Amino acid sequence: MAQLSRRGFLVGTGSAALLAGCQQTVIGNGVGSRGGAQIDARVQATQNFLYSSYPGTRELAAKARGILYMPLVTEAGFGFGGAYGRGALLINGVTVDYYSAAKASIGFQIGAQQYAHALFFMTDQSLQDFRRAPGWNASADIRYATPGDGGSLGKETTELDSVIAFVFGQQGLMVGATLAGVKYSRIIP
Repeated sequence: MAQLSRRGFLVGTGSAALLAGCQQTVIGNGVGSRGGAQIDARVQATQNFLYSSYPGTRELAAKARGILYMPLVTEAGFGFGGAYGRGALLINGVTVDYYSAAKASIGFQIGAQQYAHALFFMTDQSLQDFRRAPGWNASADIRYATPGDGGSLGKETTELDSVIAFVFGQQGLMVGATLAGVKYSRIIP
């Protein structure tokens, strides 16, 4: 029979409390609601913030075949971690589908953060692949644009990269925000 040490108990209890706090944050920020109108309003506010804070993203958006906006992703971890958020896919400025983003992780991590991100689908094929997938996983072949870039990527980059991710509005105590391991799934709000 395995015995649980005091340290193991404290780590396990602390991890459970942190994740429960993350779930409370998720519920408290409206993610637990089912309204498409609420998601649309958050997407519009996120889009306005993105364009006003990083003007170069307007040019990137004009070239994109579709854009997935995730207005608020909440991530927390203490050994075990997770992240969740909801957003909308816009094609020609019109919402066509709603998506959730979820991530689970294990390893050296501690803290919590919230951030927004946008995925710019630069080719018809990348957009079709995303929409046809029952669950699309963010992988290493995504090109990241940083707020320092302001979304102003050269013509060569936007022609070579089929999906460009822009992570912004980061707040919290975790270091970095990466989309590696995030799974996007279509939802019905």
